[in-house]
Amino acid sequence: FLAGYKRSSHGVSTVVIAEKDGQMERDYDYSSAVYESDLQPATEVGDSAATRTLARLGARKPETGKFPVIYDRRVAASLVGTLATAINGANISRGTSFLKDCLGKQVARSGLNFIDDPLRPRGLGSRLFDGEGLAAKRRVLVDNGFLTGWFLDLASATKLGMTPTGNARRGLGSAPSPGPSNFYIANSTISRDDLIADINEGFLITEMIGSSVDLITGDYSRGAGGFWISRGKIAHPITEATIAGNLKDMFMQITAADDIDLRDSIASPSLYLDSLMVAGS
Repeated sequence: FLAGYKRSSHGVSTVVIAEKDGQMERDYDYSSAVYESDLQPATEVGDSAATRTLARLGARKPETGKFPVIYDRRVAASLVGTLATAINGANISRGTSFLKDCLGKQVARSGLNFIDDPLRPRGLGSRLFDGEGLAAKRRVLVDNGFLTGWFLDLASATKLGMTPTGNARRGLGSAPSPGPSNFYIANSTISRDDLIADINEGFLITEMIGSSVDLITGDYSRGAGGFWISRGKIAHPITEATIAGNLKDMFMQITAADDIDLRDSIASPSLYLDSLMVAGS
């Protein structure tokens, strides 16, 4: 097998810092695409970053307790990436994933679909074949909440006694390893505003800080910032929060919104979780 293809990548990003009464906050925005014509205009990216930063001024620590949580789509993609790692064939063959015994079982709330689509036009992770020359194809890895397969290359498939899935990735100086292409949670028909309106007291997360995720047990703890929700409306900005739970429980609580942005290779709409531990750090 001998074949190749050309690709390009373009991006624009900015970080904005604001200060009020001695308190400084920062936020960012970005746009990335294969084709330059698909990028957001730089002025829009800058205006968005400035708006996000100004909205964070006057932030305070959150209440401590279990509350409904919404992951903004920009940070919700981190949960998609975590699932991709958990169903990576290399981790499954080593027994180092909390989902290693869950093939064919329900691992997420009914109605939730995780899709890997290497054939999506203009996708950042699109490809016709994988790093070992096998044909790439669209796969639904979690179908209506049920786990249907792993990301496999030749080596991990051999160790597991399974058929490779065309998910090998390779760098210029590394051996192939399994991984996703364009991996995302499919949209629902619920808007993020409607999800917020249903929350009496809760937390809208727009920023993640640091990471403490145990892939073997699924234990999850991360720093976070965003906005407090009170009586169905945004009340005030939040900083220095910690959220904690277990990924097995968290995926079973997810309700997806309808606002996905498919320009990223790992993507998600905003996600609502029924209950997560929130604490002021």
